[in-house]
Amino acid sequence: MDDDALLAEQMAYYRAGAAAYDRPYAEREDLQELLAVVDDLPIAGDVLELACGTGQWTPRIAARAHSVTAVDAAAEVLALARARTASPTVQFLEADLFEWQPPRRYDTVFFAFWLSHVPPTRLPDFWNTVAAALAPGGKAIFIDDGPAAAAEEEVLANQPAPAALRRLDDGSQYRIVKVFHDVRTLTDDLTMLGWSVRIRSMSGNFIGIAEPPTTPG
Repeated sequence: MDDDALLAEQMAYYRAGAAAYDRPYAEREDLQELLAVVDDLPIAGDVLELACGTGQWTPRIAARAHSVTAVDAAAEVLALARARTASPTVQFLEADLFEWQPPRRYDTVFFAFWLSHVPPTRLPDFWNTVAAALAPGGKAIFIDDGPAAAAEEEVLANQPAPAALRRLDDGSQYRIVKVFHDVRTLTDDLTMLGWSVRIRSMSGNFIGIAEPPTTPG
């Protein structure tokens, strides 16, 4: 089964639901606590932020970085991110992360709540892209849902990839890729790909810091 249709539906969901994207950040204490964690992470230098969404994380990253290149595939969420982020050191790019290749290297690659939207079959290529985007000594920093979040989702069976059904206020519904990574399994998977990784749990989420293989791929 091909996951292209599922990914297209995922994209449509985030475009159509851009206006409601920030609601969980206003309602959930765990997300507010996660946002504050940025100050304690080794974010430095020139930063590439993948799947920046509406820019919840971008200003916090920019405060610690020399520059930020924030990428997302949905124009609708990028418009909100631009409105939220006034820093002249931040550049926003619209690009499909499954096709886009960074034109340069960065000291930090950051992504929050994106890894769970990457189909398992595409994970090796995704991590190769991240490795190729990192300058020598650079780090990947990532935040996402843990397995407990599955209880809050309408998980779907018999899909091309692990998936959930999401509904918007207008009643429309969309399938999205949703992989609930277990910390130990994710650590093992990244180690097998040659990464050095430390992942810790926090309020049902996880925070990872990883250094790439000496030779990407």
